[in-house]
Amino acid sequence: MDDLATETLQPAPAPSRAGGDDTEHFDVLIVGAGISGIGGAHHLKVQCPDRSYVVLEAQAAFGGTWQSHRFPGIRSDSDLYTFGYRFKPWVGPPIASAPEIRRYLGEVIAENDLARHIRYGHKVRSAVWSSADNRWTITAEADGREARFTAGFLFMCQGYFRHEEGYTPDWPGMDSFKGVIAHPENWPESLDYKGKRVVIIGSGATAATMAPAMADDAAHVTVLQRSPTYYIPQPNANEMYDQLKPLGLDPLLVHEIVRRKVVVDMDTITRRSFEEPEVLSQELLAGVEAFVGPEQRAKHFTPTYRPWRQRIAILPDGDMLEAIRAGKVSMVTDHIDRFVPGGILLKSGEVLEADIVATATGFNLSVLGDIDFVVDGKPLAFHETVTYRGMMFTGVPNMAWVFGYLRNSWTLRSELIADFVCRMLNHMAEKGAKRVEVALRGQDHNMPLGPWIDPENFNGGYIMRGQHLLPQAGDKPEWRHTQDYWREKDDFPAIDLEDEVFKYA
Repeated sequence: MDDLATETLQPAPAPSRAGGDDTEHFDVLIVGAGISGIGGAHHLKVQCPDRSYVVLEAQAAFGGTWQSHRFPGIRSDSDLYTFGYRFKPWVGPPIASAPEIRRYLGEVIAENDLARHIRYGHKVRSAVWSSADNRWTITAEADGREARFTAGFLFMCQGYFRHEEGYTPDWPGMDSFKGVIAHPENWPESLDYKGKRVVIIGSGATAATMAPAMADDAAHVTVLQRSPTYYIPQPNANEMYDQLKPLGLDPLLVHEIVRRKVVVDMDTITRRSFEEPEVLSQELLAGVEAFVGPEQRAKHFTPTYRPWRQRIAILPDGDMLEAIRAGKVSMVTDHIDRFVPGGILLKSGEVLEADIVATATGFNLSVLGDIDFVVDGKPLAFHETVTYRGMMFTGVPNMAWVFGYLRNSWTLRSELIADFVCRMLNHMAEKGAKRVEVALRGQDHNMPLGPWIDPENFNGGYIMRGQHLLPQAGDKPEWRHTQDYWREKDDFPAIDLEDEVFKYA
């Protein structure tokens, strides 16, 4: 574990007791000490300094994904100028490793005195709301015992990965394979791949990270994909940051300028993916072709879908393509027939020989941390609710969930939601309200309802596999997760907290 991570693993103090028993009470309970939970704790401390709060984290340390994922080369697939927080400048390269990100998060915890509010090793099992008491009762498992908390407001910042296990299809013959099959979500840190033949199934950001990281030590790495993925090979540097850094400006000013430039650039690419997908596609393919040539580009790097209908993987310095050009990594586009003792038999009849197979085939969606929710005695059917801006849900009082962006950095949205939650808590205090929930207005009751996200907009496998678990969305911006930071950065601060959508008590 990082030194700074160890320093910040300090237990939260015991605050007030509810009813004189072992149940601890807080104004706000945050679930998760990853990028969203740490940021949420900071904003709560700054914007609502009179509120007591605790952060419950299931793992033994902070970091969320960056703590649980330990596969070779683990790094961000978003730039750190926007994946980092607006209040703490990122001073490294735009694409960073997991240890670098954990160190950054550790600094945020230490600099803002957040460690004493975080409880590690607390896996939340249930959350029960009582309108009679206007509070949540939360039960967590900690060191084999039950820990109970009550809270006036529940801030769900646990992300959407099911960290316990990744998604692996059940291919025929897996039991016959004589080598090692490992999913990146549960990668054995002791797994020695030096001199071994490695096959990575999948071609998303995880595969694009693992392949170049393993290439120098493995005998050979083969990336096996069913269909091609879009990539953006680019220098692992930010030209504007490199120009502004030597000028002696306030680091926060430099950080803000660079963040805005990155946001504008990403918004431009996103809009072009809808308005001129063919032109953008050719530009992206040309960037790949410059590394691997026209034959490889046509065979293995030309997707059948428009750009950004699935995530685009960033390749810092084109590292995976450089490894392909050097002959250390091969791309194969085919379907799996079955596993055989020595590798994988493809539909084409070819056998990929392997000692290690890495199933970089995605993850399982975790909705609200797989916690058992009960509202006034009734189990919560989350998929039957309607989402308010992708953060609150009809029939669920005093709760907000952070679900970030699929095309922009997760943190951009997590901070918008944290600001909203703090503003809502302060507004409720001014009104003397103990409860708030969202409800459809009169003009909304005949509104067409649909899935959390339109598959024509985005159809990543993890979303499609778990869409039936997610809330419904309406056809109005306030009743869906728009995925549009450029719009939401202005809309969220302007939300009228006295709008009839909010029901106070």
